[in-house]
Amino acid sequence: MKEFVIHLVSSFSPEWAVFFLSMVPITELRASIPIGIGVYGMGTVETWLIAVAGNLLPVVATLWIFPWLHDWLVGSKIFGPHVSKKLKQAEDVFKGNYAKYGALALVLFVGIPLPFTGAWTGSLAAFIFNIPFKKAFPLITIGVMMAATLVTAITLFAGGALRALLGA
Repeated sequence: MKEFVIHLVSSFSPEWAVFFLSMVPITELRASIPIGIGVYGMGTVETWLIAVAGNLLPVVATLWIFPWLHDWLVGSKIFGPHVSKKLKQAEDVFKGNYAKYGALALVLFVGIPLPFTGAWTGSLAAFIFNIPFKKAFPLITIGVMMAATLVTAITLFAGGALRALLGA
């Protein structure tokens, strides 16, 4: 899969490559920003803006599609009982933390660029906790902007430190 994605974006312009890499689950901004700045030599602000836009596009789609998909799956005789049970288990595991920390939990969950956190997972969490689109999207957007800023700062610092160490 990784090779397919790399091959696919290698035929795009740097801007489109950063945009599409930002949409990929797991890597999201954590890969697209260093690639945009370090590999393509794009400007910092340009890379940040394109990466944020690319990362937010799946959020909109996910927050609209998940409720429809949920209703369809729960209504299914085959999948309904299993899906309902799994969603209830997930909600039970996380509802205490979300209820305790509220919106801040969603922003930090999306905004701290660690593995298995980010816009995709944040969208799933918003769905599980029944956070409406009008509330979830701004919170996830703040988290994405926070993550993009952190990854950009780390990329610039790491790049500068590496050049200083190598005497370049």
